[in-house]
Amino acid sequence: MASATDTATLKPSREALRALAVLGGFALAATAAAYLHAVQWNHAIPRDGSTLVVGRDFLNFWMYGRAAWLPEPGRWYDVTLYQRELAALLGAGYPGQNWSYPPSVMPIAAPFGLIGYLPALGLWTLAGLALFLAVARRQLDDTTAFAAVALSPAVIFCVISGQSSLITAAMLLGIFAWLDRRPAAAGVLIGLLTLKPQLGVLFPFFLVASARWTVFASAAVTTLALAGITAALFGFDVWLAFVTQGLAVQNIVLSDPQRIATPYYPTIFMNLRGLDLPYAAAMAVQLVFTAAAVALVCWLGFARRGAGGRETAALFLACSVAAVPYMLSYDTLALCTAAVALLAAGTLDTRGQWLVRLVYWLPLLQVGLGQLHIPGAALIPPLFAVYLASRLHAAAPTR
Repeated sequence: MASATDTATLKPSREALRALAVLGGFALAATAAAYLHAVQWNHAIPRDGSTLVVGRDFLNFWMYGRAAWLPEPGRWYDVTLYQRELAALLGAGYPGQNWSYPPSVMPIAAPFGLIGYLPALGLWTLAGLALFLAVARRQLDDTTAFAAVALSPAVIFCVISGQSSLITAAMLLGIFAWLDRRPAAAGVLIGLLTLKPQLGVLFPFFLVASARWTVFASAAVTTLALAGITAALFGFDVWLAFVTQGLAVQNIVLSDPQRIATPYYPTIFMNLRGLDLPYAAAMAVQLVFTAAAVALVCWLGFARRGAGGRETAALFLACSVAAVPYMLSYDTLALCTAAVALLAAGTLDTRGQWLVRLVYWLPLLQVGLGQLHIPGAALIPPLFAVYLASRLHAAAPTR
């Protein structure tokens, strides 16, 4: 029988879920209409309203696939050479892009590089959606909760951007589902997550603190195997190019004085850069939040050792967003799913329910406020993390 507290929170939770599903559907319809209306079809590869090719970020992934079949595949980490290649493909004046993924992406991208851009984008998007929705359905028994996540702004942003975040979100959810039931498999997923390393920087702290040594070992072996396979296939020079050129280029996004990218990053660092705070000062504040996130994850691993559940996943994912300066809005999809799962459980108080709503709308809030260089959206994940930590502490005192 449900407790009095559960009964008092269940009805508002159901109403909140229905509202998210309905409003998410409206947001999806409006975004799709506006996006399709702005597409320029008079190019070999259609352009969206921002003059980027449809699928945006998938262009880089597809270029990794093409590079995998060419001599010296690491040469495009040189930003000048890469821009020259894009100009030859798309015409002069295409907005600047750079390679940001580690070279271990190449074996995965290679099959896509053998076919045209648009068919490859279609296959990539359908595969990502199918995988994410299948995993999310297993996490969300409630149909309304599942519909809310499937229609969420994070999913919309993933599809528009042609991003790998649909796949990485499924991986993150799978890691916490398998953490104790299938520790070796969970470790393999963590190792594969190094393809997008900013998503998994807190896992070593969490795994050591919780003494999940099988998961840790499996993740380490998978990471090393990926690096070794990539070096064997494409030569060690590809890793050298990534370290000496690729990593340096990534920092251009963070240090950009024109703040072009700040509206799309729900991180403390980028919110402060949006205010034109100097790089060093913004990074100093970010590092304070990073240290707090590491401490919370270590506490979660040690004090809640052996405990899984929705709260553990949601707290870890909220800390992951708060811990790094470089993470885009679509990368919050796993956090959105974990938050909605908590809402569907019907045990959150009023404050928790409102925080879930804010997490759900985080991508739109970040873009809307970020265009005006107004900070604040980046505080949502750390506030949600603190709320969840206080609940866990009250429910099960630390050892």
